[in-house]
Amino acid sequence: MADRIVSFFKNLKIGRSLKVRLFIIIFLMGIIPSIIMLVGILENYEDRAVNVRISDTQTQLKIIANHLITYNYLQDASSEVINAELEQLSNLYNGRTIIVNGNLKVVKDTYGISEGKTIISEEVIRCMKGEGTANYDAVNGFIEITIPIIETISDKMAAGDMPAGTEVVRGVMLTSISTDNIVTTMEILNRKALIIEILMVFCIFAIALLLAQILIRPFDRVSKAINEVNEGYTDDPISVPDYLETEHIVDAFNSLLGRMQALDASRQDFVANVSHELKTPITSVKVLAESLLAQEDVPAELYREFMVDISEEIEREDKIINDLLALVKLDKAAAELNISSVDINQLTEIILKRLRPIARKRNVEVVLISKREIIAEVDEVKLSLILTNLVENAIKYNREQGTVEVTLDADHQFFTIQVTDTGIGIPEESLSHIYERFYRVDKSHSREIGGTGLGLAITRNAVLLHRGSIKVESTEGEGTTFLVKIPLTRVLA
Repeated sequence: MADRIVSFFKNLKIGRSLKVRLFIIIFLMGIIPSIIMLVGILENYEDRAVNVRISDTQTQLKIIANHLITYNYLQDASSEVINAELEQLSNLYNGRTIIVNGNLKVVKDTYGISEGKTIISEEVIRCMKGEGTANYDAVNGFIEITIPIIETISDKMAAGDMPAGTEVVRGVMLTSISTDNIVTTMEILNRKALIIEILMVFCIFAIALLLAQILIRPFDRVSKAINEVNEGYTDDPISVPDYLETEHIVDAFNSLLGRMQALDASRQDFVANVSHELKTPITSVKVLAESLLAQEDVPAELYREFMVDISEEIEREDKIINDLLALVKLDKAAAELNISSVDINQLTEIILKRLRPIARKRNVEVVLISKREIIAEVDEVKLSLILTNLVENAIKYNREQGTVEVTLDADHQFFTIQVTDTGIGIPEESLSHIYERFYRVDKSHSREIGGTGLGLAITRNAVLLHRGSIKVESTEGEGTTFLVKIPLTRVLA
């Protein structure tokens, strides 16, 4: 049942409000100590009042006990002085006093009920041994006090077994006094305390409401600033430095905003680049076609030449579109990886066998260096894209009589693919841009060899989908080395 109640309040929207939680915390922190303090004060007053009443009564009882010895009241209870004192004491405290002698017989009872009777109780027995007691009965509203009646042996009464100065208990004074006036005072105080508590509840409620409103304002400003950015009124970073928490939230949002702006700029650049890259072959095809249409009796050789150029531009357009489709697929979630156990050595040999004819046309030697057998859980198609793009680039951007070395290695967690060429290299200022879409280090050379500027972007995305990393080192005019590092087993996001 308690779990259902907690679940119900958790599902309530108002229960998830920080303002409401702050209000409840402040309210409870104010009201609970106040109630504890009031209850403590009342209980302390009651204890104090009872202790004072007991102390005062014991003092008077000791005085009367001395008088009892002086007037020999335990043997002769006819003393009017003592009786008057006892009656006055009973009337003063609205109680009852019983005098018990050494034989446990009642000598005097201010109520006149138990005189002549024998009284045996734990308190009386203990008091006969010289131990006075005081008990407060809060339920019935009275205090019961026992005082020993002690006689000090004088020189005249001294004997061998009782030298002068010995104190002997001759009897007990058993007194019950009412606490009605304390109860009445407590009732008055309780009523006043209730009024004070009600006033405190209202005051603390108002203070808690005000403080919760004040404490939540920075978060409201954060929300308002984010909404303004969301509505498009501003693109400027927001600043709400009131609390460390709001500062952290704002910093995280500003970082996200900067990333979104960078992505938006990248998207716009990408669209512009795509438009330009797709438009260029179409423009070439259009120019060639219009040139043919503008001429009459076009020779077959010229017609064939123009058609070859048109075919090459169409093939280039097709390659750009295919690379774009591959890039779009790689931009999707890593859950779409088709993971299987793959022999990396065998896959690399197959890819290199496919690319060696291209290398021979450029007089480039492709060498595979396999340091150990590697079996890994990867997406075979996407790993093929990684190997193909890196090796093909190493061949295309190599020099005559150059070399491409593909090195395979692994440890207990990762396997690595290192592709090293002896080609033209990459300028240092371009290294940070080579994974950008449509970025080309040498645009004229890239167009000459048919590059689209998407190969390394595709490669990097495929590596990241495998939770791997790709690094590059290059010296212009000497060559380039790409190092790909991928986990041997599937790493879940």
